[in-house]
Amino acid sequence: MKKSEIRKLYLEKRKELSQDEVLSLSEKIFGNFVDYFKPFSGQKIHIFIPIEKFNEIRTELFVDYFLSRKIRVFVPKIVDAKLISVEIFSDTKFETNNWGISEPVSNISSEIVDFDFIITPLLYCDKNGNRVGYGKGFYDSFFEMVSKESKKIGINYFDPEEMIDDVWENDIPVDYLVTPAAVLSFFKG
Repeated sequence: MKKSEIRKLYLEKRKELSQDEVLSLSEKIFGNFVDYFKPFSGQKIHIFIPIEKFNEIRTELFVDYFLSRKIRVFVPKIVDAKLISVEIFSDTKFETNNWGISEPVSNISSEIVDFDFIITPLLYCDKNGNRVGYGKGFYDSFFEMVSKESKKIGINYFDPEEMIDDVWENDIPVDYLVTPAAVLSFFKG
């Protein structure tokens, strides 16, 4: 299937989820992430803040867990049409941007490039780790700037079924996919 078809299909599948299903599935994904990757104090994790209107995975479960264990947390912010990474703390102030995404008020990039994990939003991921997002390309550009050692982890409600037919050379796949049922590895290193 083409990305545009997959994007439409999985946006629709997501829209059909109730808030109870979103929370329940998010909790399973969170549990699988923690059980598999065993994050610990001092690590640096970049994670997205969910867009609620799109029923994205409830990443506040992750953020609260990380902060309570002294794991450094970084979130994306779009500044001058570029994704930067801002470190957050339990008292960080947030505001909603034009796309309805909650972002830290600060525009100061952490300049960190050696994350332990980058938990990546996506609508779909195939069996090769290829992603379909919202089509803006922010994460492909971001992945170009970070250390090759940083593990890129997609999280999704749905298991890979369809293959993405129109992957192109600048698309950067994730290394892992965490779903409510499993953790899949595409890591080649």
